[in-house]
Amino acid sequence: MNINEELIVKIEKFSNLGTGIAKVDGQVVFVENACVEDEVKIKINKVNKNYATAKTIEIITPSPHRTEPFCPMQKVCGACQMQFIDYNYQLKLKKQIVEDAMRTIGNIDIPINDPIVSPQIKNYRHKIQYPISQKKEGRIVAGYFKPQTHEIVNIKYCPIQPEICDNIIEFIRENAPKFNITGFNEKKHTGDLRHVVIRSSADNGNCLVTLVVNSTQIFERLNNFAKAIFENLEQVTGVCINFNSKKTNVILGSNTECVCGQDFVEEKLLDKTFKIGADTFFQVNPKSAENIFKYVKDEISKLEKPTVLDAYAGIATFGIVVSDVAEKVVSVEENKASIEKAKEVLQENKINNVELYAQDTIKYLKSIKRKFDITILDPPRKGCTKEVLDETIAHTKQKIIYVSCNPATLARDLKYLVEKGCKVESIQPFDMFCHTYHIENAAIISF
Repeated sequence: MNINEELIVKIEKFSNLGTGIAKVDGQVVFVENACVEDEVKIKINKVNKNYATAKTIEIITPSPHRTEPFCPMQKVCGACQMQFIDYNYQLKLKKQIVEDAMRTIGNIDIPINDPIVSPQIKNYRHKIQYPISQKKEGRIVAGYFKPQTHEIVNIKYCPIQPEICDNIIEFIRENAPKFNITGFNEKKHTGDLRHVVIRSSADNGNCLVTLVVNSTQIFERLNNFAKAIFENLEQVTGVCINFNSKKTNVILGSNTECVCGQDFVEEKLLDKTFKIGADTFFQVNPKSAENIFKYVKDEISKLEKPTVLDAYAGIATFGIVVSDVAEKVVSVEENKASIEKAKEVLQENKINNVELYAQDTIKYLKSIKRKFDITILDPPRKGCTKEVLDETIAHTKQKIIYVSCNPATLARDLKYLVEKGCKVESIQPFDMFCHTYHIENAAIISF
């Protein structure tokens, strides 16, 4: 195979990164925008020793699982890689991704449950992070990056997020130039507005808007622009400014100021009300998250009032949700802003059996001698370190519930836990990120 060579191939499998897999003379080719059972003409764009990558340039014979994307931007926007595939078949492919990870990475051979479907497959995404740039003529561009590029697709309508988010972005696009707010130039590191982050409540429709700016302080035209957003959009109940002047791909800087309204939106899950701030972690799909929280709560309720450690707690969502079936919950989160929001939630929900610690998980575990009946692990995509897993085993009596958004690192960590004498009882996938290759999982581990 050579770069730019055109070939006709049959797609045999689906990769864990959302591409079709074909074989040419025994060599694996990862094909963009391809579905299992497609016969497609491809153009090779990269050749390595062990694999090649290619783009689909023509569908010769479509897979029976293909469907028409409901978003006209699907082919150019990098957000919904699987939208051209029938939703029920998407779930089968995601289950296969989990099975493959467990078998090849984790050396774990247990049946994987069918994914629990998302209650919404449109308008489900309640956290929006749009990069902002500016054309030479001064026009503001906001959207997602094209796959494998830093070129922004200017998105005016996105059917996987609430309509109010489109309205907010359109207001910013149209009105930023009126306040002399410029879009960010990544190469030159110039311009004012780097990102817009929106938190939309699935419960009441209110939105918190955060303007991420290439600055270390608020300036007058920025302050006036923030006020205009707040005053002209009824569902916007707060506008914050986040300062990020560093040369980095990280979206949010470490300092955020609320300039209008409230610095949070309220979300309700399983009869508990939560406050979500500009830089606090909360699931992007609240309705699907509710399924996960119920699943974890039901598992914990199998024990008679256990003690629970809620690690990587965020705003202590798991800890708060399971508090009424636990004797005591300890929630540990290194982000101080998240812990402050959790304190407010505990007070408003009148919960008095949850302890909060603004501390790194490993530092907390090394500082204690107590043991918990159950530990909930909900780490970032990179998973847990061996040190954290060792300490978790040492401080847990009966079960670990490991919630993960990355099957590969979950499989790696489960393999390590099994090597240390643990048993994986079950793995339950949840479709949190519809029309993408991402899949959330909850693994139940016993001693």
